[in-house]
Amino acid sequence: MGDCPICLLPLPFDGLQYTLFPCCSKTICNGCDYAIETNEKKSGSKHTCPFCRHPVAETVEEAKRDIKKRMEKNDRVAIRQMGLGLRKEGNYNGAFEYLSQAADLDDVEAHYQLSIMYQKGEGVEKDEQKEVHHLEKAAVAGHPKARHNLGCIEGNNGRQKRAMKHLLISASLGDDLSLEELRIEYATGRGHVSKENFAAALRAHQAVVDAMKSPQRDEVQIVGGPTWAWVRTGDSETFGSEIGT
Repeated sequence: MGDCPICLLPLPFDGLQYTLFPCCSKTICNGCDYAIETNEKKSGSKHTCPFCRHPVAETVEEAKRDIKKRMEKNDRVAIRQMGLGLRKEGNYNGAFEYLSQAADLDDVEAHYQLSIMYQKGEGVEKDEQKEVHHLEKAAVAGHPKARHNLGCIEGNNGRQKRAMKHLLISASLGDDLSLEELRIEYATGRGHVSKENFAAALRAHQAVVDAMKSPQRDEVQIVGGPTWAWVRTGDSETFGSEIGT
């Protein structure tokens, strides 16, 4: 996911804990956004983007207008968001077109979303080879869910050692589901996950979780987050089954 450009801490994996601002295509954690919004309310100022200070879009139409402006500048994030919006509406052909454009511009999330479309057959024929291609592109760039799904595919094809290698990496990147699957496999005692590797994955996973914490993020969890935020990037889904025996 990268880092919040305001606090410079890693962004949470939960899409409800950060917001993408269509004015500049920056993704801001809710902690920073809430802190800035609170100060603006105290001073009576109109809420603006925490990064570029553009007035925040208040309607879907305004957000789409801002996204289109960014698309004219060949902004890969804006192009991807347009694709995600069309996919949510069920326009899979349009979604595939825009997500492919974003992927060609090396947008990691676009590669991941394309892998889902190939897995589910949304606007394209189901194709595991192309699914894997986009998962590999995203995984190499550090996408935890993409790495997890590669592990699922390897496991379902009977390649347990390769599957566990993928899950060890994704768990170390902070993926909860991968860590749980490693825990289950380790408990079986079949030897696919060693005690040392499982312990290392636990430590790395906890380090990632700890790095995402801040007083502002803790506070916003209690109060419920920015009241106006609605343009979310949390469209990522994990489409992988439990690894077979």
